[in-house]
Amino acid sequence: MEIRRRQLIVGGAAAALSLPAATKTLKPTAFQMLGPFYPVSRPLDQDADLTIVRGRQGRPKGQIIEVMGRVVDLDGKPLSGARIDLWQANAAGRYAHPGDSNPAPLDPDFQGSARFSADADGRYRFRTVKPGRYPGRVIHIHFDVTGGEQRHITQMYFGDEAGNAEDVLLRRVPEGHLRQSLIAAPVAGAAVPTYQWDIVLGVD
Repeated sequence: MEIRRRQLIVGGAAAALSLPAATKTLKPTAFQMLGPFYPVSRPLDQDADLTIVRGRQGRPKGQIIEVMGRVVDLDGKPLSGARIDLWQANAAGRYAHPGDSNPAPLDPDFQGSARFSADADGRYRFRTVKPGRYPGRVIHIHFDVTGGEQRHITQMYFGDEAGNAEDVLLRRVPEGHLRQSLIAAPVAGAAVPTYQWDIVLGVD
């Protein structure tokens, strides 16, 4: 299925998801720190395709990927219209933030952050580049998600990264459900490398 710009957040409606039935109580996704590089300025383009920057013809460096999932509450019920705010390093490991002293180059063709809403069934989907390693960290994407009365600040990690166990923040999360709740699973057979990550909002 062709992924079209501004249609990404509803493109995963037919995807098979691994969430338990709505009658089963879930555990919340683990909280993590906001981090030092929350965007202080953003491009005009803040849709769910971070690989296209309005007014520019170039495409970002790095591997194009997609991330999809659902935002639900502790009962497994979808949080319709949940607001998703995300930001990440570019493929070289550099944030578009004045406080990032990493000497890696900026990428003017990469959006770097996004704000959009999940659909009526809590589903979201976005296109980006796989972030590079920031010094001292394994690759990850920052999320600030609000649905209903709950706000969740967390980070998503990639299930096919060998270095996850050495990450300075991830290894502080107890092994078991809490740590696993932060790991996005690769989706087999996807035309574009795709990761599945469901976000459970609530307080345990």
